[in-house]
Amino acid sequence: MHNTVMTKNRKSIPSIDLPKKLRKNAGKAIVDFEMIKEGDKVLLGLSGGKDSLSLLHLLLHFQRHAPIKFDVGAMTVDPQSGEYDPSPLIPYLEEVGVEYFFKQEPILEMADDHMNGDSYCSFCSRIKRGVMYSTARENGYNVIALGQHLDDLAESFLMSAFHGGKLKTMKAHYVNDDADLRIIRPLVYVREKELASFAKEQELPVIMENCPACFSMPTQRESMKQLLAQQEQQVDNLFGTLLTTMKPLMSVGLPKV
Repeated sequence: MHNTVMTKNRKSIPSIDLPKKLRKNAGKAIVDFEMIKEGDKVLLGLSGGKDSLSLLHLLLHFQRHAPIKFDVGAMTVDPQSGEYDPSPLIPYLEEVGVEYFFKQEPILEMADDHMNGDSYCSFCSRIKRGVMYSTARENGYNVIALGQHLDDLAESFLMSAFHGGKLKTMKAHYVNDDADLRIIRPLVYVREKELASFAKEQELPVIMENCPACFSMPTQRESMKQLLAQQEQQVDNLFGTLLTTMKPLMSVGLPKV
């Protein structure tokens, strides 16, 4: 069972001052990896964190100024964890004027019955992804936009190398297994600190995601984040160098569209 709220209000978009560097890096990634095409319908996965909220306003900016026409919608999956309440996003998306899908899924309850060997985070991610894919299909969206940034990719790269014995990271643009949806990450050239600064300056309605299953103990990702922070104090342009290293991995399987 799930509850769904959908908004289709088309009001004027509030004025948002997007920093030039943020626009440039996101726009360059979209062009480099051919993420958005004429006539695309892009559905943003909106958690309410600083990254996805920043990406929302970037996509709306490009929608207004790009030489191609494409649609933008957004959706949130509320896992009903008790510690995370994204419902304040509903009136905000009404104000912004974007088609918005807000779905509640009792993922914590589902995990008790259906989680077989996975971590809760992996199970939750898989369920959310399935809900997003089905929502996109039901409403004519052909592109899913996700908010992972350069720091996320660097952390994934180190985790894969240290713990998985593989050279891999998140892809910038790929096709799902059923080959009917494209998944894009327009923030792959953007630093997390740029997004944090933008969200703070513009007073975006950031929803803190405090799931006890995710934050009860230090994670491998947090260890990589701390390691990168230490190294950045010693290595000039660390993330620029890592981006050069990772870029071929980000392009693996890039769809011909």
